[in-house]
Amino acid sequence: MKKGDESPEDIKYLLGNMGIEILYAIERGAKDLETIKLFSGVSMECIKGRLPVLMDLNLIEKKERGFSLTLKGFDFKKRIEKSD
Repeated sequence: MKKGDESPEDIKYLLGNMGIEILYAIERGAKDLETIKLFSGVSMECIKGRLPVLMDLNLIEKKERGFSLTLKGFDFKKRIEKSD
């Protein structure tokens, strides 16, 4: 499988529940590590480990104002909500 060919199911299993919670926290407005922790309930160590994966998969990006979902991130979120 080439980078970028991951299915929503592949990404879901790669991120795990905590990665998905981090993604939702960012979508709800968490912009930095502390607010991601508050919104998601995920430990700081796990957040620091998952953020590079989320960025590498192009689901989130870091801007001056903090983290935000990319178009691919919004699309992924819609797809996993539809499949649940």
